[in-house]
Amino acid sequence: MKFTKMQGLGNDFVVIDAVRQAVDLSPARIRFLADRHFGIGCDQILIVEPAQDSDADFRYRIFNADGGEVAQCGNGARCFARFVRDHGLCDQDEIRVDTQAGRLILRPRPDGSVTVDMGVPRHAPAQIPLLAEAEALAYPVEIDGAAWEFGAVSMGNPHAVLRVENVDSAPVAALGPRLESHPLFPERANIGFMEIVDRNHIRLRVFERGSGETLACGSGACGAVVVGVERGWLDSPVRVDLPGGRLDIAWAGRGSPVLMSGPAVSVFEGEIPA
Repeated sequence: MKFTKMQGLGNDFVVIDAVRQAVDLSPARIRFLADRHFGIGCDQILIVEPAQDSDADFRYRIFNADGGEVAQCGNGARCFARFVRDHGLCDQDEIRVDTQAGRLILRPRPDGSVTVDMGVPRHAPAQIPLLAEAEALAYPVEIDGAAWEFGAVSMGNPHAVLRVENVDSAPVAALGPRLESHPLFPERANIGFMEIVDRNHIRLRVFERGSGETLACGSGACGAVVVGVERGWLDSPVRVDLPGGRLDIAWAGRGSPVLMSGPAVSVFEGEIPA
C-alpha cells in the first residue's frame, strides 16, 4: 500500500490514495499505521476516495490515531488539496470534497498554501453535540472542584474553547482529557485553550479528540476564532499562532463560512505491506 507522509504546521498525517489502489483498513490497522514506534506515525490517517456525488471531486475520510473515524480535520484538508494536486488526481484551482460533516471547498495557492472554506459553524447544542438545555455564549463546568467556562461550536466536529491568560502555563495535559471525555459531550470534544494577544491575534493549544495535544488543529483554530468573535473579544481576520506555526482565519459572523489559510507540506513517500 502506497502512502504519503504530510504535515500542516506539525499536525502530521498518513495520506492514502484509495482512488488508484484498493484500501481496506480496520481500526487495528489504523492504530498500527499511526503508531510512532511500530508503524509510520501520525496524528491522523487521511483517505482520498472517489466522489459519491456527481458534483463533488472526491470523498475525504479522516481516522484518528485511536482508530476512530471523525468528520472533520482542517489541517488535513489542506494536505488533502496538496496531495491530489501533487499526485495528478486533480488540476483544478477549486476542489470540492465531501466529508461526513458536509462539503468542503479547497483552494490551492501558488505559494503552496491552501485556503479551505470550512463551512458555516453550528452553535445549537444538539448540533455540536453538547448536553445543554439552551444555546449560550458560555457554558459552566466543574472539574475537581474548580469552576471553568467554555464556548462551544461545531466545525463539523465538536469544539470547546476556554480562554486562558497564558497558553504556555495552561493545564492542557491535565484538563484536556477530562473535558474531552466529559459527559457534557456525548461524542467527546476537541478542547482549545486560547490566549488573546490582541483583537486580531491569538495563541492556541488544542487537545484533540482521539489524538491528544497536537502541534496544530485547523478546525480548532476556526472554532476558537468563532467563539472569540461571538464573545466580542476578536475581530476578523485573526492570526492564530499554534505550537506548529501560523494559520489565518476569517469569519464574517453568523450564517457565514469560516475561511482558513495555511501551509501543507509533503514529507516523504513510502510503501507498507497491506
